[in-house]
Amino acid sequence: MARDEVILAIDQGTGSTKALLLDRRGRVLARAAEPLTQTHPRPGWVEQSPAEIWAGVIAATRRCLDGHDPALVAAVGISNQRESMLLWDRATGEPVSPVISWQDRRTTARCAALVADGFGAMVWERTGLPLDPMFSATKGAWLLDHADTDRRRSIRGDLCLGTIDSWLLSRFGGEHVIEIGNAARTQLLDVRTGRWDPRLLELFGIPSQVLPRVVPSTGPFPAVRGLPPLADGVPVGAVLGDSHAALLAHAGWLPGRVKATYGTGSSVMALCHDTSEPGTGLCRTIAWGTGPESGTGVGAIAHAVEGNILSTGSALRWLADTVDRTPAELADLADGASSDGVHLVPAFGGLGAPWWDSDAQATLAGMTLATGLPQIARAALESIAFQVEDVVEAAGQGEVLLADGGAAANPTLMQIQADISGRHVHQSLVSDLSAIGAAHLAGLTGGLWTQTELEDFDRPARLFTPRGGSEERRRRRSAWHQALARARTTDRSA
Repeated sequence: MARDEVILAIDQGTGSTKALLLDRRGRVLARAAEPLTQTHPRPGWVEQSPAEIWAGVIAATRRCLDGHDPALVAAVGISNQRESMLLWDRATGEPVSPVISWQDRRTTARCAALVADGFGAMVWERTGLPLDPMFSATKGAWLLDHADTDRRRSIRGDLCLGTIDSWLLSRFGGEHVIEIGNAARTQLLDVRTGRWDPRLLELFGIPSQVLPRVVPSTGPFPAVRGLPPLADGVPVGAVLGDSHAALLAHAGWLPGRVKATYGTGSSVMALCHDTSEPGTGLCRTIAWGTGPESGTGVGAIAHAVEGNILSTGSALRWLADTVDRTPAELADLADGASSDGVHLVPAFGGLGAPWWDSDAQATLAGMTLATGLPQIARAALESIAFQVEDVVEAAGQGEVLLADGGAAANPTLMQIQADISGRHVHQSLVSDLSAIGAAHLAGLTGGLWTQTELEDFDRPARLFTPRGGSEERRRRRSAWHQALARARTTDRSA
């Protein structure tokens, strides 16, 4: 590659689509973002427009490349929101459903019924994932139940069912494909073999003909087409789920690296050296893969342990909207304040890892007449840190936490995290790590840099050191767990 060639990274997220341009030293030359909307047709339903998502990719790409020569783009890397799913027509490429978001809870009853019928352990053992509406399988079944009740169109191959990476790649043309890490989040893939599992397809009522072919994180993928100002034919060098890409951006293949991505929800992830059972309530998944051999490096199938938290940044956004403040204003109110025993349990759609309780309800407990907005704001930030620490403790991972994502830019939250967990927190000073991770792998695939050079890239971070003693931390976490117990045992019969 010529020394002036660059990598374009596209990060298709829940709230926006971002595009970044990186040079061969890994420096960000340009970035752009396009916001996205969500709709809520019914309580617990969360949908997005496939057309709006694709239009946002085009707009973010165009704005990012404004003033730069698109002919210098050597490859494209893509990271994407995981578990969200949609249907489209194979012949026309037009969507026949909205995107059902990973946040959507419409299939809660279906998951509960499968658990009651005794399928929970089998599904978790094969996929590494609990039966929960967050994952894609019951979303796919719901979509087919409403668009192809008898499955005739699916079996004929008329329909494509896929996650966001599949949808974006379909816009370029070529075969219907899905990246292996995204496939591992569908609850249809055997996490050990990396193949669609026939028993799971039968259980969820999803014909194999409607599914994409599983490919490694480095492809082969369809080349770019119809994404101006890029010329048709620019290769797609890497595709990764957003949380997986953030781990790769942290050089997560190196020993002892545990990252927490603070977004709308949060993901705590670390690579593992085998596929044995993780800690209680945690998931097994495939972070990335570039070949059939086992291992944990960039050049192999990388298995990971992960805890998925459903509501972190969204909890702060909910409070901000409720009191007509911004999240930044709430963080300022919380800085230096005490929650005075107030606990917010943000189970707006149930609880994720390590509890996986779809019936839990959001609660705000411990208020008195002296409680004001500073205490509630502090409780909202603490709820994020408590949930992250519950997952890190269950994972049994290290004394250092690598933090990234939008909410990680908040120094008050990062100090709260260090204080609650008793761990050192490394706050990434580089934003958009999901996009950067996709660019790193695309550049590695295309020969723009070597793995050694990639490991030597500058990763600036701010260190937050825990304050307070272990006894104080135990007391605070005990009070949090009492609040959790109330959220999980509320009498709903009234």
